[in-house]
Amino acid sequence: MAGASRRRGRRARDRSRRGGRSPHRRPSHRRARRDPRDEAPAPAGSVAPSERAPRRDRARAAVSDPATNDVVRPVPRTELGKGRVLEFDFPGLEIGVAEYEEGPTGCTVFSFGMRASVSIDVRGGSPDVSAAHRDVVEVVCFAGGSLYGLEASAGAAAEMLKRRDYSTKWMDIALVSGAILYDYGPRGNAIYPDKELGRAAIRAMRPGSFPMGARGAGRSATASHGAGAELAGQGGAYRAKGPTKILAFVVVNSYGCIVDRTGKIVRGKPTGPVPGRVPRSANTTLSLVVTNQKLDRLQLQSVGRQVHASMARGIQPFHARWDGDVNYMVSTQEVANDDLDEVTLGELASDASWDAILRSYDP
Repeated sequence: MAGASRRRGRRARDRSRRGGRSPHRRPSHRRARRDPRDEAPAPAGSVAPSERAPRRDRARAAVSDPATNDVVRPVPRTELGKGRVLEFDFPGLEIGVAEYEEGPTGCTVFSFGMRASVSIDVRGGSPDVSAAHRDVVEVVCFAGGSLYGLEASAGAAAEMLKRRDYSTKWMDIALVSGAILYDYGPRGNAIYPDKELGRAAIRAMRPGSFPMGARGAGRSATASHGAGAELAGQGGAYRAKGPTKILAFVVVNSYGCIVDRTGKIVRGKPTGPVPGRVPRSANTTLSLVVTNQKLDRLQLQSVGRQVHASMARGIQPFHARWDGDVNYMVSTQEVANDDLDEVTLGELASDASWDAILRSYDP
């Protein structure tokens, strides 16, 4: 018994010296699995298998880089050539437009030359607005690019800071508000209005003219949705009554179609519900009405709501759950007009806004 125990002890020690393998254990014939692509001879000029990235990284590298600002480095364009232009007389108001043709996308800025009173009316289910809580504003920036396009507002503010010799005194802070629309649908890239484009729009500001159609923030805007979508853009209209001046601007990227004063659909095609398809939150109409008539805070708010609600005549349907509609009602508080009450002012502004909608698309 003792001899048998010693023999078992020696065998155990021998196995430990050999790495735990028994001398009587049959060797395994199983081989490590290999990628047959690594076994094949490499074509001339290719990278040897040992030098290749892991398969997971190779799969990731096979996806091309998307066309976006970090890759393409788009160039701002402010000389837009010939096209429809609204000419107006409104001292102090300047408008600038800048575009990225690589998108195409763009932004439109409105500068009032002072701290003007504002009431912002936000409707629809998917709005994106910066500085919406303010009751005064100096610059409004409309831009494409969805949420990323709010960067253009930061660019507009940065350029205003430069114009003021980088003064950070409280009264020199540029009060810039921005609103955006989703314009990726008609194009296949991720180019968006960024800080540089916002700066370019401020540098391009001019008084007395507003380019209409597929320009600026409306560069890739559409009316209607899905298969019924047609290119739209930005439009404007002007009214005056006595000393009161009224300007209405819109950028139409609506879920609904554009409708004229006879009730006829003139842009976009109506599409019925598609079973199993949920509409995207990808539509917005941005609008701005500016007047020189003095209005207090409640009057400004009332006129803004009146105008915004009236736009449902020109865009049907309007304020849908998939829209992000925003209206800026601005007063430069320059003139008093006892012959024009706030309701009548709202009627004139509403009529001008409908004209602006009808002028937003290129025939």
